[in-house]
Amino acid sequence: MFVRGRATEPLDPKIVEALSKVQTSTLGHLRDYGFPTGLTPIRRPLKFVGPAFTVRLPHLDSTALHVAADELRPGDVLVIDQCGDSRSCFGGMVSFTAATRGAVGAVVSGSINDVDEILELGLPVFSAGVSALTTRILGVEGAINVPVTVGGAVVNPGDVVFGDSDGVAVLGREEALEIAETLRDKESAEPELRRKISGGTRLAEWSGALAAFEAKLDPTSVR
Repeated sequence: MFVRGRATEPLDPKIVEALSKVQTSTLGHLRDYGFPTGLTPIRRPLKFVGPAFTVRLPHLDSTALHVAADELRPGDVLVIDQCGDSRSCFGGMVSFTAATRGAVGAVVSGSINDVDEILELGLPVFSAGVSALTTRILGVEGAINVPVTVGGAVVNPGDVVFGDSDGVAVLGREEALEIAETLRDKESAEPELRRKISGGTRLAEWSGALAAFEAKLDPTSVR
């Protein structure tokens, strides 16, 4: 059986603009969830922000993905859950279709192929690897715009997918602007800290690491 959920509204341009100016790794200092793991970018540098257009595939059958690729809208991020399969569902024609429809990125829990073609397109892609072994059009089952799991992170249709050279993060729309502001404030303090470190300030004193280290320092280890 195939399932087609309703596509969500495009993201508020303010969310896209705000998150485009900050880094995923800054968010990684503040929370431990919402980060798909085990995925690497096809190239660096890269940057994208957009709403998740999700697809769930049953291992070998990529029928639903071909349908989904045609339904992508400008600004979407294609998010593919391959249910643990490692073969490639994302090659030259799927990537070309996604880019042509206006997708700004793709996050694939399996592998990709036709890497040179994807690189030539310039489409930012995160995946679990590269494989010449591919999926097939079998017409068995699949789902579009339903909740999926990619790299251990749950992604709902329309969630904000925020990717850059450091990784991918998934945010709820309702929190995205507030988080972007928090990340901006945190990053804006870094130039001053660099200036202080250049002037002799110790990083470990600033961060509190030195106090924590010395509080539990084994006195017998000091030589």
